[in-house]
Amino acid sequence: MAVKNFVPNGDNTRLLRDAYGRFATGVTIVTTMTERGPIAITANSFSSLSLDPPLVLWAPDRKSRRFVHFEAAQRFAIHVLADTQREICWRIAKDGFGLSDSDFVMSDVGVPLLTDCLACFHCEQHSVFDGGDHAIVVGEVKHASFDDSRHALGFFGGQMGTFVPQS
Repeated sequence: MAVKNFVPNGDNTRLLRDAYGRFATGVTIVTTMTERGPIAITANSFSSLSLDPPLVLWAPDRKSRRFVHFEAAQRFAIHVLADTQREICWRIAKDGFGLSDSDFVMSDVGVPLLTDCLACFHCEQHSVFDGGDHAIVVGEVKHASFDDSRHALGFFGGQMGTFVPQS
């Protein structure tokens, strides 16, 4: 594949998206509760931000029909997916209200929590910033958990894969 050089503009957003896709990421599902029940969204725009105070960030797309729920969510959970969770990842990508009763348990503060994830961060909204066509949602981590016995679901170049650390 050849190197592609370009100046980003409204006519070549696909090229910019492809360039962004060269950065391998994990895959997350963010959950919160709405009046209609649990809602979820897949996101690879997740990052740790601060250890003290404990902060994370993620960036939902303003054009998403789910955006209004996550911009307003005072409590939410970010789940880092294991490689065995591809099915739920694609299901939630298609349907934000696609969680089945067996996919989650409710936290003590009423946030749906997925089971069998690599990591889970229970958050309270700290702040929301403008990020162009996305918002930058910063969450203060109130509780965290992780499982170091499984492999990560990864995303690179528009495709899912398994990340297996090499020793």
